[in-house]
Amino acid sequence: MNLSGKKALIFGIANNRSIAYGIARSLKEAGADIAFTYQNERLLSRVQKVDNELNASFVVKCDVTDSTDLDLVFSEVEKKWGSVDIVVHSLAFTPTNCLENDFTKTSKEDFSQTMEISVFSLIDIANRSTPFMKDNGGSILTLSFYGSQKVMTGYKIMGPAKAALESSVKYLADELGAHKIRVNTLSPGPVKTLAASIFPNFKKTMEIVKERTPLGEPTTITDVGNFATYLCSDLAKNITGGTHYIDSGGHIMGA
Repeated sequence: MNLSGKKALIFGIANNRSIAYGIARSLKEAGADIAFTYQNERLLSRVQKVDNELNASFVVKCDVTDSTDLDLVFSEVEKKWGSVDIVVHSLAFTPTNCLENDFTKTSKEDFSQTMEISVFSLIDIANRSTPFMKDNGGSILTLSFYGSQKVMTGYKIMGPAKAALESSVKYLADELGAHKIRVNTLSPGPVKTLAASIFPNFKKTMEIVKERTPLGEPTTITDVGNFATYLCSDLAKNITGGTHYIDSGGHIMGA
């Protein structure tokens, strides 16, 4: 796949073990120019290591709950590129206590924060990206998990959040299709990342993948990156609004 000349803006790289990193690396290898954001100063040193490896066109701080930060990101897009072809939204958050406590104990404040970062940020970013894509079309990708469809032990509030995210993708795909902008969800199986380690029973989940999926192999960030690159290429020009599973067939299995 050749993405030479394509410009990809990636939200959510935290380190070189994150899914967003796997996507960025694959897009870069396919010839795309890449840029990415980092959430805060605490993560800057890790993101700089990724930049040293992948040589991004620019790196910008962005807390997606801060509209000023988002304004600065797209100001940089306009200044450095003038347009964008690919946007990757690899962002999700919930307070740790929401994963430790009963789902019924989720507070209104924690629910709102989870939805703002995990779901609304996609809508906001898509809206801001559209003026930079509408002349030539483009591809917007986000990340989900099968806990949006079935109850996954320990996933709790993130299940409803991912369900809302997947629904939002469908409505965005419908609205933005007039501009030839495609919007899709990637739904990997359990991936060994630093973020995944906060979920209870993650190690057991990885064992179940090996035992019970048709292909019997855990998903890697490279697997996700390769599929993302395909979806961003012209080979997938008629694919939009879907949730695409990269999970060794796990989503087809019963209990």
